[in-house]
Amino acid sequence: MREVELWQRMDQVLPAGYAATWAEHVVLEELGSRTVHDALRAGVACKRIWRAVWKQLELPDSLR
Repeated sequence: MREVELWQRMDQVLPAGYAATWAEHVVLEELGSRTVHDALRAGVACKRIWRAVWKQLELPDSLR
């Protein structure tokens, strides 16, 4: 998964215009207690980040 796809998916599941704010402030244990932004800067794979977001938001399996 590319970063652009990660952001597209986040934009689809979070309220309009909220993905960037959420990614800056929500700390995910699945990412080593990092935010999405911190994980991207640390070089964490986008697929792993998406799975952590998916789990945190308790999204349906169809969006995994």
